[in-house]
Amino acid sequence: MTVSLEQLRRCHIAVDLGAARTRVFVKGAGLVVDEPSVCAVNTRTGALIAVGEFAERMTGRTPAYIRVVRPVSGGTVVDIEMCRRMLGHLLDDKLRRTLRRKPRLRAAACVPHDADPLAQRAATETLIGLGARRVELVDTLIAAAVGCGLPVERPEATMIIVCGAATTQVAVLSMGSIVTADRIPVGGDAIDHAVVQHLRQQHELMLPSQSVRPLQLALSGNGLTPQGPESTEIHGRDVATGLARSVQVQTAAVRDAIHTPLTAVLDGIGRVLRDCPPDLVADLADRGIMMVGGSARLPGLDQMLRDATGMPVHIAERPDVCAILGLGAMLEGRIEPMQLNPLAD
Repeated sequence: MTVSLEQLRRCHIAVDLGAARTRVFVKGAGLVVDEPSVCAVNTRTGALIAVGEFAERMTGRTPAYIRVVRPVSGGTVVDIEMCRRMLGHLLDDKLRRTLRRKPRLRAAACVPHDADPLAQRAATETLIGLGARRVELVDTLIAAAVGCGLPVERPEATMIIVCGAATTQVAVLSMGSIVTADRIPVGGDAIDHAVVQHLRQQHELMLPSQSVRPLQLALSGNGLTPQGPESTEIHGRDVATGLARSVQVQTAAVRDAIHTPLTAVLDGIGRVLRDCPPDLVADLADRGIMMVGGSARLPGLDQMLRDATGMPVHIAERPDVCAILGLGAMLEGRIEPMQLNPLAD
């Protein structure tokens, strides 16, 4: 998965296939697609009914013969054919015709850290199905660090946490490479699930399937920090009667509910710091941690990391699109590699 900046500059299109959203960057046009990684399929005919935002709104509202599927799970393509069809429909007709006219279309794709060969091949086959003649794979951690403006090419430590929907990736970078990294199978979906289960068990309340990110919908301001509101009102469906009901939920209880999935993330950060050279850890004490990814905006998550690590924690300006913007910057040649001049004998 080692690819040079020169090879990336020859690419025409960059794709970030996330478990939650799919993003496409075209050289010269910028970010052209930012849609949920969801498809709605007619199981009788196999026809694709909807993709992206419209397909996501159909979740839980379809008849039996329409199935809503997610062809990407944990940053890995699990259904190559469906993912290829989804990408083809997300790109508009004019852009598809433009890409088809390129005889040697090159593409770049983000893949999770330490992705196995099958996951890498699935991403490659998906883009080849769209007409790419060559596919370059880039580690999501490197792309996200470039996208949020971290000085990854310098001999200084920078720590980044990519908070995805299905996984959380933690890494320390220096001189344009990953010094040490870890991938934790816990993401925003696990935190959401913990809150949903807490509401069901303690308050006998079910949230509708469209309540994506219930923490963000229910809490605002300081969110889950002790300085935030003591309680908040949440609307849902009563488990016993099936009728709509509202309950007052104590935010302290919600903090306890999400403690278990967050503990796994904190353990991963600890492993990365233990494997990191002492000189780089000293740099991190001043620079702190940069959080990117769609789940980085969960209320109070940054404060929890500050309390647990004792280091400054920053959230990128546009955390959800850092990876694709970083990959796009490499495609357009806006990143210069560090020049190493070997000493003459």
